[in-house]
Amino acid sequence: QVQLVESGGGLVQAGGSLRLSCAASGRTFSMYAMGWFRQAPGKEREFVAAISRSTGRPNYADSAKGRFTISRDNAKNTLYLQMNSLKPEDTAVYYCAAGSWPGIATLKSQYDYWGQGTQVTVSS
Repeated sequence: QVQLVESGGGLVQAGGSLRLSCAASGRTFSMYAMGWFRQAPGKEREFVAAISRSTGRPNYADSAKGRFTISRDNAKNTLYLQMNSLKPEDTAVYYCAAGSWPGIATLKSQYDYWGQGTQVTVSS
């Protein structure tokens, strides 16, 4: 079992920044590929960013490229998402996810564990 707990969400003005954290416990963090997804009310959960377990290489959705940065600290069992230049369309519940894929994973079905989510609201 892997437990994931997100934090760092909140209310910010457009153009502002937030840093989300995902604390993992239960199993060896470095063995998992990690990702961030988000879901706005009435919409599907969509991929935001992912990072591999072996090389630590990131991958981003087009909407996140150039603005968001995913990183992981295996020693602290923590995943991060630095979000800059936030836009109102970034408003959503952000979820941390973990999976056993050898590389990066961009689909919900590729992940085994999910956090409860943290709300990010960007006002105009």
